[in-house]
Amino acid sequence: MIPELGHYALVLALFVALVQSGVPLVGAATGNAAWMGVARPAAIAQLLLVLVAYGALTWAHVVSDFSVSNVVANSHSMKPMLYKVSGVWGNHEGSMMLWVVMLTAFGAAVGIFGRNLPPSLKARVISVQGMIGVGFLLFILITSNPFLRVVPAPLDGNDLNPLLQDPGLAFHPPFLYAGYVGFSIAFSFAVAALIEGRVDPAWARWVRPWTLAAWSTLTAGIALGSWWAYYELGWGGWWYWDPVENASFMPWLAGTALLHSAIVVEKRDALKTWTILLAIITFSLSLMGTFLVRSGILTSVHAFAVDPARGVFILVLLAIATGGSLLLYSVRAPSLKTGGLFAPVSREGSLVLNNLLLSTATATVFIGTLYPLFLDVLDLGKVSVGPPFFNATFIPVAIPMVIAMVVGPFLAWKRADLLGALTRLWTAGVATVACVAIAAYVTNGGGPLLALVGVALAAWAFFGSLAEFAERIRLFRIPVKDSWNRAVNLPRSAWGMTIAHASMGIAIAGMTGTSAWQSETIKAMKPGDNATVGAYAVHFDRVGTVQGPNYSAEQGVFTVTRDGNHIATLTPQRRSYPVTRMTTTEAAIHTTWLSDVYVALGDPTQNGTAWTVRLYHHPLVPWIWIGSLGMMLGGLVSLSDRRFRVGAPERRRAAKGSLQPAE
Repeated sequence: MIPELGHYALVLALFVALVQSGVPLVGAATGNAAWMGVARPAAIAQLLLVLVAYGALTWAHVVSDFSVSNVVANSHSMKPMLYKVSGVWGNHEGSMMLWVVMLTAFGAAVGIFGRNLPPSLKARVISVQGMIGVGFLLFILITSNPFLRVVPAPLDGNDLNPLLQDPGLAFHPPFLYAGYVGFSIAFSFAVAALIEGRVDPAWARWVRPWTLAAWSTLTAGIALGSWWAYYELGWGGWWYWDPVENASFMPWLAGTALLHSAIVVEKRDALKTWTILLAIITFSLSLMGTFLVRSGILTSVHAFAVDPARGVFILVLLAIATGGSLLLYSVRAPSLKTGGLFAPVSREGSLVLNNLLLSTATATVFIGTLYPLFLDVLDLGKVSVGPPFFNATFIPVAIPMVIAMVVGPFLAWKRADLLGALTRLWTAGVATVACVAIAAYVTNGGGPLLALVGVALAAWAFFGSLAEFAERIRLFRIPVKDSWNRAVNLPRSAWGMTIAHASMGIAIAGMTGTSAWQSETIKAMKPGDNATVGAYAVHFDRVGTVQGPNYSAEQGVFTVTRDGNHIATLTPQRRSYPVTRMTTTEAAIHTTWLSDVYVALGDPTQNGTAWTVRLYHHPLVPWIWIGSLGMMLGGLVSLSDRRFRVGAPERRRAAKGSLQPAE
């Protein structure tokens, strides 16, 4: 009965979504307060119904109900409980359920926490969320129903893809989906603003916290996915410009541009139409990512579905959402007031440059990802677009983007002095030159020129961000106690910006270090053999057998030393899963937070006396994830700014004795 309950809950959720998408919208158009009031309870009801359905599917996985087709295809009675729970979203149908849970959660959050929104705008935003919900609930019920039954029920299931039987599956998809789907709120605000024909600083203040939340979680999702690929796939890399990786990176780039553009709308009442367009494009790219991993046109460890019919359905949803919103944009955007003017050299100008570079970077990734797919679909041949293309097109755009990121905060609004801003960055410039010199000395020349450029960019971003913060608190220009008081009283958005920008520098340093100076040794080794990688010596001690809950494994034991001193004992595994008949590599990694020693045990040789062993030394690679999580933290700190707290506008008006309604 539990699966049937889940199915009927989805059907009821679809009905509620239909009401939510229509009734409040009509109420907003006619000024009917009662109809507009339907938005909030409808959004909450839709969330509760979807949670019931998701809970039913989770229960079926936990108790191994093999009468449910989704459980048969993706579970096994011997699978550990962690993967029974997280494995719910480790397949197409379950991941779409998680997608809809996130979508309805964001819609309900607007209903619950959006008390300071004008009733008409709130109704329209929730209505647009309801329309998106209608599309995806129909998609699940028509093409991807997770509650289909199997008669007769088999004795056991087919197990989950072994590559997904990893703790990373418990964290990576929820964060990634929260980011993907979170941009739907910015999209809904944009469409609602176009319907109302009004975009002003108040609108930007309302849309920024939702965008910040989505951007922060998407940052965490991408970082966790990169980390999972690094230690789970056994090839020693953290990013390969895989089309599915790009599918999450594109909305991140566009969302970053959206965040900065919204600042200009809020502070200067400018870039209104551009910000609206960015909100539409960002969510459209999220939908594009959903299409790529579910259409069957990609073969990737990250891809879920191979059914073209599902891809066509999502493509139709993408066309309706993107095409409809762009049509509305073309009709209504020209009527929006342009806002304030500013000089090219100004804070606004730097943010515009930031947006142009981010948009160009997004376009390069978009073209490199989709161009081979278009050629393949049109039967014009197969073209492989890999890291060389992306490195050659993306990096030249990223370099001026990072430079401008540091200079921008030193510029005044409306009109600024560029030379004066650069003068105040002299300490960051000196620190950057020093870091480049140190890198060149430590690496005996620095290696490729791009490596030193990367070090310079990382140092510039890190020390430039600290210099801007020091400028805000007037460090060393006033007594230290006064600087401390200024720091404590700074808006949290200022703290968040500093943390995020400085963390970007840390991440760039990690990317540069592991890309330019990694060492790699791949050789056939038998117990007793020695190898070197970087400054480390690795001794192959022995191979043993380990039995897991649903797998057996060959486990190697390796001793790592440096200059004769014991550093670590590493135990990589080569696991075999009998149900799926798949073999996976479980790398062993020793990290010092400055570098990683990475060992992966591969296939045995034909005579079975030796194994293919991959050894890597990755300088600074942990900094990639330290910096990425720092960027997420910066976003969350900014999100906690008092301007974005529930009820903050009402409290400010009450303190001023204002009786005016919310903006």
